[in-house]
Amino acid sequence: MTPFPFVDISGTPRERGRQYGAAAADRTRKSVEVYARQLRDLGYDWAQIRGFVADFLPKMDDFAPELIEEMRGIAEGAELEFEAVALINCRTEVMQLAHRRKGIVEDDPDGCTGAVIMGSASADGQLIHGQNWDWRAECAETAIVLRVRREDGPDVLTFTEAGGLARNGLNSVGTAITANYLESDRDYKLDVGVPLPLIRRKALEQEHFAISMRTIAVTPKSASNNMILSNAGGFAIDFECAPDETFPLYPEDGLLVHANHWRSPVALTKLREAGIPSSPESYYRDWRVQQHLQAKRGQLIAEDMKAAFFDDFGAPYAVCRPPRPSSRNNLSATVAMVIMRPAEGTMEVAPLPALNRTFTTYSLDLSRRTKNAA
Repeated sequence: MTPFPFVDISGTPRERGRQYGAAAADRTRKSVEVYARQLRDLGYDWAQIRGFVADFLPKMDDFAPELIEEMRGIAEGAELEFEAVALINCRTEVMQLAHRRKGIVEDDPDGCTGAVIMGSASADGQLIHGQNWDWRAECAETAIVLRVRREDGPDVLTFTEAGGLARNGLNSVGTAITANYLESDRDYKLDVGVPLPLIRRKALEQEHFAISMRTIAVTPKSASNNMILSNAGGFAIDFECAPDETFPLYPEDGLLVHANHWRSPVALTKLREAGIPSSPESYYRDWRVQQHLQAKRGQLIAEDMKAAFFDDFGAPYAVCRPPRPSSRNNLSATVAMVIMRPAEGTMEVAPLPALNRTFTTYSLDLSRRTKNAA
């Protein structure tokens, strides 16, 4: 199976964007079409789609104007409208709002199971952070791995949909992030929030881990989401995020695992779980991964995380999901398995791991770390 393309960019935000858009033009256009087609099927034309996107642009620009510049560059490089690239970067929010305005429940969300092995539980004392990304199988043809060489902060390596700013990834100071879908009864009832790809990218651009945590914990969002943040120095935290409040969870016995249901006891006294109708198997996905890892705690290596993520109990509703029809006739699958070693600046990625167990390793140039920090 063909590895995900690697795109390496540098320069000013606009220059980076143009390089990105030109290098990943075909996949970026495919990314746009995946979501534009679904919106057209719901009865929206392009003018209405642009209107959805326009609702988010002021928040995006206030939060990270330099990332708006990068998106404009992507659009120029890929020869697309800016709003098309912006759609990729607010697609979760736009798709949900589009369904809700039609009175339709969107019951085909991102899945995902994420995990962190702390140094105390690993064989060599190094932290390992990974995720299975469950989404539309066709996105195996739209995703890339992006390396951003920055002169004003840490370099970033991220797995993302082409045209996107970040999905999961790591930076050159040892911070890593993964994200999982959550739903609650607070979603899409408050003001428009900052779209999730901008929050993830901004967290990875920070020199200091505390500022990465603040970026996730306090940035207003349109809907719930779960983000796991770790640092090679020996810390990890899971943020269960409601649109207006964040609930932290910490590793237990050197392990941190999360799927797609709320786990914080505090959160569950304050809001209502709303994601189980579309992801009932979430209740066993995190448990299964936890059990796999717990059995070798203290001796864990990256291969053990892979083995846990390959778990096929309950297939096709498994940790590693083979392509299966969803309720809306999309093919849903584990699109990618991502395993990161933040201390080494490496990311291993396998496309469609239920069908393919070949990983490609992507890396940051950590020799640039001292230069960028100077």
